[in-house]
Amino acid sequence: MSGQTPAAPFADLVLTGARICTVDDSNPLADGMAVAGGRIAAVGGAEDVRPWVGPRTEVRDMGGAFVLPGLVDVHNHHSLAGRSELFELSFPASAGLDRILDAVHDHAAGLDENAWVIGGSWGSTLVDALGTEGARRRLDRAAGGRPVLLSDDGRHSRWVSSKALELAGIDRDTADPPGGRIMRDPDTGAPNGILLEAAGVAVETVARRATPISAAQLARASRHAIETLHSHGVTAFQDAAVSVEIMRALKQLDDSGRLETWVVSCMLINDPIFGFDPVGPALLEQGQRFRSEHHRPDFVKIFLDGVPPTRTAAFLEPYLPDGAHGHCFRGETALPFEELTATLRDAAAAGLSAKVHCTGDASVRAALDAVAAVRAAGFGTTRFQIAHGQFIHPDDRPQFAELDVSADVSPFLWTPGEIPAAIAKVRPAEQAAQLQPNRTLLDTGALVAGGTDWPVSPSPSIWEGIQGLVTRRDPTGNHRGALWPEQALTLGEAIRVFTRNGADAMGLGDVTGSLSPGKSADFLVLDRDPFQAPVETLATTTARETWFAGRRVFDRDG
Repeated sequence: MSGQTPAAPFADLVLTGARICTVDDSNPLADGMAVAGGRIAAVGGAEDVRPWVGPRTEVRDMGGAFVLPGLVDVHNHHSLAGRSELFELSFPASAGLDRILDAVHDHAAGLDENAWVIGGSWGSTLVDALGTEGARRRLDRAAGGRPVLLSDDGRHSRWVSSKALELAGIDRDTADPPGGRIMRDPDTGAPNGILLEAAGVAVETVARRATPISAAQLARASRHAIETLHSHGVTAFQDAAVSVEIMRALKQLDDSGRLETWVVSCMLINDPIFGFDPVGPALLEQGQRFRSEHHRPDFVKIFLDGVPPTRTAAFLEPYLPDGAHGHCFRGETALPFEELTATLRDAAAAGLSAKVHCTGDASVRAALDAVAAVRAAGFGTTRFQIAHGQFIHPDDRPQFAELDVSADVSPFLWTPGEIPAAIAKVRPAEQAAQLQPNRTLLDTGALVAGGTDWPVSPSPSIWEGIQGLVTRRDPTGNHRGALWPEQALTLGEAIRVFTRNGADAMGLGDVTGSLSPGKSADFLVLDRDPFQAPVETLATTTARETWFAGRRVFDRDG
């Protein structure tokens, strides 16, 4: 039994006859739950919830339906996903060059003569195929001479047209910016259209100025994304990189009673890919203006390196050699250690937590060392997350638990797919085969929290991530084999990664993440009991209903 003696008014809603997985260790399974005033009043058996039934209480016999806490996504870019789906060109990362060009042609046909073609995402394995003068000219023709800006599947690189290069002022004499690289034709030295990391910011900036999005459109993008998340059972998420405009839209939605989810925002310290302005202290100074009941701008975000496929991640051991890099090339961190440590310490002093993007094992080690210095300076309760962390040196894995650093892990990095295939082209085989040591992190006591990284991940479906965590195989079936299967989790552990662990990592553990009395009534009614379903079908699990703060915000049959 879990609850307290009711006092008038009685519960608004009482569920009976359910199979409830609470993700609360003190009361893991139940068949009844009472909801009052948007919060969970009691969880237990029929005798525990019966006293909460009053004359106006809605009592539902669930007929054995499976009920779970609302899912938590600790890493997405909801506004960018909504904007992309509503206003931009979209094609799958598996698309080849011809299919991409056809999509550009069809999309451009409906645009004004000088309008930008913006969208994505092309697969990381296509860098060589797209990075030629001939491919760029074909892109120019497909777009009818319009400027084109297409993101890759990692959202760290861009493929752009000749007109886009011209408008951004990028030519053969343009130097590579810090933290970025302009790919060039080997014979002429002219830009071939591929821009890695910070090299794409100039085009992003010009494109966004030419195609400004209104406050109403941003609010619509957020609302659309949140509705999509509701349909996948997500009731809390962390946006991993926000702008002033995104935070303003969230605040406006909440003030009007339309933000029906918990949102924790990460304010950018540096910005090698988005082209947001402002970032750093100027952004942090404004963050608290946009705090509201359901929106918490509680984190800063630091990009400490890039991504392995473009050789912008920082590693302890060298990349495989190529024509542009020597045999000893390892990449480097975006911030020197002293600056990283000072930034984390300043954020902690301001009461802010931090998410640090690290994809190479050298950047992970630098982040852990910096956190150790901040902890030693007296900041023992500040939350720190290392985002992605697909490569972690064995010596550093226990440090996550010892330093109380959460591992923010993303599904597309622990199963075979486009991005692991691209990584395998640039890293030694034995390293490329060992991505995301999730089992080891859990076994050493780390808090492992799941994030989709949507729209980098084409879908915000957490059940695809859960199946991947359990099987280490591609849940879509498009890619064969298993990626380091020894690192698989149990189903119960995987569900916890995307519920209670995520809430704890975001600082929301006191309000959501488990079905416990006093917490927000955020829960799902699933189409099946996942513990009784074949593991290879977990990815097709769906939410029949999604509830947030005691209100049904999604009904698949409604």
